[in-house]
Amino acid sequence: MELTHRQEQIIEIVKENGPITGENIADQLSLTRATLRPDLAILTMAGFLDARPRVGYFYTGKTGTELMSDQLKKLKVRDQHSVPVVVNDQVSVYDAITTMFLEDIGTLFVVNQQSMLVGVLSRKDLLRATMGNQELSEVPVHIIMTRIPKITVCYKDDLLVDAATKLIENQIDALPVVIDRQDGQEVIGRLTKTNITKAFVDLVKDE
Repeated sequence: MELTHRQEQIIEIVKENGPITGENIADQLSLTRATLRPDLAILTMAGFLDARPRVGYFYTGKTGTELMSDQLKKLKVRDQHSVPVVVNDQVSVYDAITTMFLEDIGTLFVVNQQSMLVGVLSRKDLLRATMGNQELSEVPVHIIMTRIPKITVCYKDDLLVDAATKLIENQIDALPVVIDRQDGQEVIGRLTKTNITKAFVDLVKDE
């Protein structure tokens, strides 16, 4: 985030005199406590300053990069995931290829008649299927999909950095975001490398 001149002055005062009360900061800047309150709130929420009741404000010592890292570590999957694209396990490979092309995505999630997750289809899976001599409109996707329990999933309350680690470790492009149900796992979202890159870029822009 870009600091105003007054906010930079506040940080310098707290660095040299902290812990220091809001009243004392206001006195040094010849301002009222009410005028200063929004700046102190912004600097505290951003992580540049911390405050303790009956003690005052003190400088956290963190750089902008460190604060950005802290913010990234707090992000959850629910903040970044996209709408999932699912197909039934009985649709044909041809239809799955068409869906992937029309939706412009790299991963399809496969569900059963109860709308519970049973498989995942990647571009690689579909490309492999096209290399055979079989009629694609007659082959159901459950024949070629990756099945549970070989599917890696994540939950909306997982930390984004943990989900990103799963993507890297498993060398995959997307994770289904699921909710556990009595009869399986319901897909409520998809988390992709693009989602995670966007989260990082947004933090840099804010910074």
